[in-house]
Order: sequence, then C-alpha cells, then structure tokens
Amino acid sequence: MILKGAQNRRSLIAALGFLCFLAFGLGCLVFSSQALAASQLNPGSSGLTLPSLSLSFAQSQKPSDLVSVLRIVLMLTVLTLAPAILIMMTSFTRIVVVLSFLRQALGTQQLPPNQLIIGLSLFLSFFVMAPTWNAISTNAVKPYLDEKINQEMAYERAEAPLREFMFKQVREKDLELFLSLSKEAKPKNKDEVPTYILVPAFVISELKTAFQIGFMLYLPFLVLDMVVASVLMAMGMMMLPPIVISLPFKLLLFVLVDGWQLVVGSLVRSFG
Repeated sequence: MILKGAQNRRSLIAALGFLCFLAFGLGCLVFSSQALAASQLNPGSSGLTLPSLSLSFAQSQKPSDLVSVLRIVLMLTVLTLAPAILIMMTSFTRIVVVLSFLRQALGTQQLPPNQLIIGLSLFLSFFVMAPTWNAISTNAVKPYLDEKINQEMAYERAEAPLREFMFKQVREKDLELFLSLSKEAKPKNKDEVPTYILVPAFVISELKTAFQIGFMLYLPFLVLDMVVASVLMAMGMMMLPPIVISLPFKLLLFVLVDGWQLVVGSLVRSFG
C-alpha cells in the first residue's frame, strides 16, 4: 500500500508538471503571436514592446483625477459588500434554506451537493430579483455612468428598489422588534424606516417563511418514514434501518409528483 501510494503521488506530480509546462508553452505561444501581430501593424518598431507601469504619489491639479480614484474605491467597496448584499437583501436566504430542508427531508445525505444547491439558489435569486436589478440599472447605474446624476442620488435610486422588495416580504412584527430594540421613534411611513433596521427584520422574516415551507416539505416524507418503520416492526425486522427501505420510495414519490417543478415553482411564486 505504501509503494502504491508513492507511485500515485509521483504520477500526480508528473501530471501537474506536464500541465504547468503545457500552460507555459501556450502562454509563450500566445505572447509571441501578439508580438508578431503588433510588429506587422507597426513595421517601424523594433523588437518586442512591453507595457509600462508607473506608481506615483504626486499631487494632481485636475479634479477629474480625484473623481476617477474615488470611483475605483467606491467600486471596490461595493464588490467587497456584494456577498452580504446578495445574501441579506435578496431572495437567496429563503431559497437556499428551503432547498437544504428538501435535501434533509429526502435523506439523500450529500445529494444534491452543496455546490449545486448554492448555484441553483443563486440563479433562482437572479430570476426573482431581475425586475429589481433592471430598475436599479435603469434609474441609478446608467444615469450615474452617463454623469447625469451624482453619487448620492445614484445611491438613493439604487436603494429604493431593494427597499421596496424587502418591504413586500418583511413582517410588521419583525420591524417593530428592531424598532423597539433600536429605541428609534415610530416612523410615520415606510420611507422613514432606516435601512439598517429593515435589513435584519427582512432576514428573520425570510428565515421564518423558509422554515414554514421546510415543515410542509417534511410532512409527506415523515409520513412515509413512519409507515415503513411500522411495517418493518410488524415484520420483526427491527435491526434493519427504516431509512434504507424508505429512501427509494421517497425518491420514487418525489419523481412521480415532479417534485423539483413543484418546489421551485412554489418558491418563485412565494415572492409574488
């Protein structure tokens, strides 16, 4: 076994070395082809030309340079906060929790795998949030890139569709809870509710809704487990785990009723 493991490691190292050599060769080939094309376009240039990179801390006399730097910093900040925005302020939370409950109810262990559940949850979230993204792009992103509005106005316009989506799904009890915890004055309308209060209230509302849907998903599979366990006990086969017998029947039931279509359709319609 030790010799076999050493041979496997040597073969793996050799394969990795070959792949690295192949990648290096392809990179050299691509670079040389680009250099050849550039030399053909500019016959007067001699040899290979490499791009130059400079870093300086000199003072700038142009306000546009500072604006460009601030735009880059703002873009990097948004990219760092993108995962939190995607998880906490969209439909992702409810979808991924419900799909996880479905896998546990089926009892299929790691099938579907986590990567598939998260990927499906992401694309379903994109589908559900498509009208919101389109509104943000039309009212905030495009005017800001065209320099028709300033940064503050773009932020307000981008925040409005997200707040509207969250207000449709949040419960009043959860809003009242966080308003009382923050000791803020009772708002007169939705526009006066701060976003930092709306987001956690929306998240716990989504969690409650997801757990309610998960409970409804568990019921038919739980009944099937109880029936199989009762039959096995009546037959005196108490040493045989019921999950071994009930799992094929769960999968058969799920396929016959077209479970994926029912679950995904109900999830998407729940945001209507």
